[in-house]
Amino acid sequence: MFLTILAACAVSSSILAAQEGPLENTPPTGITSEEIIKRFATKEKEFKEARDHYTYRQDITVKTLDGNTPTGEYHEVFDVLFDDKGRRLENVVFAPQSTLENGGLSLDEGDVQDFRNRLPFVLTSDEIPEYNILYVGQQTEDELHCYVFDIAPKQIVGKKRYFQGRIWVDDHDLQIVKTYGQAVPETRDTKKKGNKTEHLYPKFTTWRAQVDGKYWFPSYTRADDTLHFNLTDVHIREVVKYEDYKRFGSSVKILYQGQEIPKADQKDEKPAPDQKPDPQKPDAPPSPQK
Repeated sequence: MFLTILAACAVSSSILAAQEGPLENTPPTGITSEEIIKRFATKEKEFKEARDHYTYRQDITVKTLDGNTPTGEYHEVFDVLFDDKGRRLENVVFAPQSTLENGGLSLDEGDVQDFRNRLPFVLTSDEIPEYNILYVGQQTEDELHCYVFDIAPKQIVGKKRYFQGRIWVDDHDLQIVKTYGQAVPETRDTKKKGNKTEHLYPKFTTWRAQVDGKYWFPSYTRADDTLHFNLTDVHIREVVKYEDYKRFGSSVKILYQGQEIPKADQKDEKPAPDQKPDPQKPDAPPSPQK
């Protein structure tokens, strides 16, 4: 997800430790894997449309490290809001000058968009035809029992970015509750001349939490990886928090399981006033909540 400014990382990482049971290579009971895919993809489309009508705060921190010592940092906090005409907008509340260049990295516009679209990965019925999806078994994630699938793009079309990795689908709601993987494709300096800009991407884990008892929205993303560029290796650590989801009160119809959510359930609440994020808040993933 990064460019190296040195014109200078195969990615090596492990999923952040969680209360995770063993992966059991057993088929689903009472439902086929094809039906699971169809149902979670339909709910992903509902979730994607619904999330576009919520306000929330997103807090992004990317650090380059030498051992455990930070050498550079990118930090941005913004609120997703709506204006008085119901148009969606972003209000940046904290964005000091990036020092990632000191650690050998810089971001381009594609990287910034990844923070908004690729990390909170959504696999709707519209995107399903673009991916190979393989059922690999069942696994417990904290108190959730999940079906597990590996996914990869069938082909790379143009300059479009895709997701490749693994997803966990809650067996009760049949919604994605966790993803692990990376953006693809990467661009490497295969001739090793050091004069080609390289685009490499860390592997990341995104956890989701249930919002309003209906949708599993992204709540926390973490990556801790070493990117192996042609001329140097760069260790990065990334944390993205999604907080304070609130339903925006509007006349837009939002569906859940094919039914319109009653207007009485809509909230017209404003997010907390602009403020610098609390530096004492721990960078630890939440346990899935039902």
